[in-house]
Amino acid sequence: MQSLDTNPKMEAIQIALIRKSSIPRRISRLRSLSQTVIQLSQRAIMRANPELSEQELEYKFVTYHYGNELADRLRRHLSKRTP
Repeated sequence: MQSLDTNPKMEAIQIALIRKSSIPRRISRLRSLSQTVIQLSQRAIMRANPELSEQELEYKFVTYHYGNELADRLRRHLSKRTP
């Protein structure tokens, strides 16, 4: 058993279905799930910080998910590219 909130029989069926699906189908589902998680995170950050510009919201997203160091490097890199 891997999941605390799923009936073990249902979980076994879900795992079997995933294993039977093709690699492209698995990748497609993974990409879709990742995209959904990113969008939900961005929306939550935007709701919590309505005063920030789009660029500042992007920095905050990078900070939350990848850390301050990478966010700072991104800020420096973009500041060099944009006059």
